[in-house]
Amino acid sequence: MTLSEQNDNNSGNAGFSRRAFVKQASMTAGLTFPTIVPASVIGANPPSDRIQLAAFGFGIRGRQVHGSFAKFEDARYVAICDAYTSRRERAKKAWDTIYGGDYVKMYSNPWEVLQRSDIDAVVVTTPDHWHVPLAMAASRAKKDMYVEKPLSVAMAWSFRLREELQRSGRIFQYGTQQRSSARFRTACELVRNGYIGTLQRVEVWCDDISSQFDNFTAKRWGSVRPIPPPADLDVDLWYGPAPLKPYTADRCTEFATYHCPDYTLGFIAGWGAHPLDIMMWGLDVDNTSPVYYEGGGTVPKFGLYQTVDTWDITCYYANGIPVRFLSERGCRDVIMKYRTRYSGHGTTFFGTDGWISVDRKGMEASKESLLTAKLGPNDKPLYESAHHQRNFLDCVRSRKPTICPLEPAIRAETISHMTNIMIRTGRPVQWDPVKEQIVNDPEASKFLDRPMRKKWAV
Repeated sequence: MTLSEQNDNNSGNAGFSRRAFVKQASMTAGLTFPTIVPASVIGANPPSDRIQLAAFGFGIRGRQVHGSFAKFEDARYVAICDAYTSRRERAKKAWDTIYGGDYVKMYSNPWEVLQRSDIDAVVVTTPDHWHVPLAMAASRAKKDMYVEKPLSVAMAWSFRLREELQRSGRIFQYGTQQRSSARFRTACELVRNGYIGTLQRVEVWCDDISSQFDNFTAKRWGSVRPIPPPADLDVDLWYGPAPLKPYTADRCTEFATYHCPDYTLGFIAGWGAHPLDIMMWGLDVDNTSPVYYEGGGTVPKFGLYQTVDTWDITCYYANGIPVRFLSERGCRDVIMKYRTRYSGHGTTFFGTDGWISVDRKGMEASKESLLTAKLGPNDKPLYESAHHQRNFLDCVRSRKPTICPLEPAIRAETISHMTNIMIRTGRPVQWDPVKEQIVNDPEASKFLDRPMRKKWAV
């Protein structure tokens, strides 16, 4: 592919609006941003062959993901957009130091970033409610995208993103990094090639909000007392497509990103995305979803963080295979009946000839031979990626699908959303994975969409 020209000195357009972006997204091909790049920073990857990146969000998770991208010589960040002035400045200072010059432009308006024709791809590590709106806008602006999990606060938003990507043909990588880990690939290969016999059921579990209670200003579920926002925060931008609400000490924080229903489904999606994704990979169900959900859970009745905070549900695929999805408070008694150690999140596959359980600490199995098993010549290996961010950059160049494309992201997200809906309505949910609709329940179906605030709507 032909990458965009190198840019480091874009002056920007103050006040550039979402409406102006939509109007101009198809008109930016003629824009150029010339610069002189010192030979010392070109190395083996000249500017014409370097993937130019824009970063959206520079919080804790953002710094981790962007740090991985910044170490690759064939890619360079040229733009940072964040609602916090201090975070924008921190990102620019860090990357300019790495690159050895004044290369990174700071922005407080995402549409202004996407107007730049020299940017090849965007990396979205914002609060959850910004993930899909920015991805849709990036698709319209002909940018490839790496989007952190969880995907969306509304299934209808994700369906619209799918339509956008089908039209634009852009490359999408979902930030569920575990498919780029050898142990998860090995576990799923063994399951899919019959090493535990005929698959019977799966157990999936993950952390819940209880692991973070001590981090909130108001313990347990966050403060709702209005206070003035910090001087370096653009509150309007942070809220973005979400509704305007009074600022509190626990609102525009990483924990609100995880637990406030204005911006997220909670850890049921934020952490759940990881083990659910591996469950799907092992079952070879990236293009479908479970058809029935039953079980229960709890939702806090006060405080800022009123996402589902405990859950124990079972969902069933059309072929009858059940998947039990549990939160931290409740999973220990279940998984420690067969495991030798506890891990905050993981996936266990049960077959007629044994079981395999995998998490980030390692793999356990019903028999030692499974832990050292190697695929035979007639077995089918899975897509291999040694590094999640590297895989994205390679696919930007090759135009081949990433290891975590959009479809499995939507299908895994469906499980989190149906679990949330089932618990909030207090009754089982039946899902049509072909039409992607809740069956015969108009009240439950209302949870599939939510409005975007007009100023930031896409």
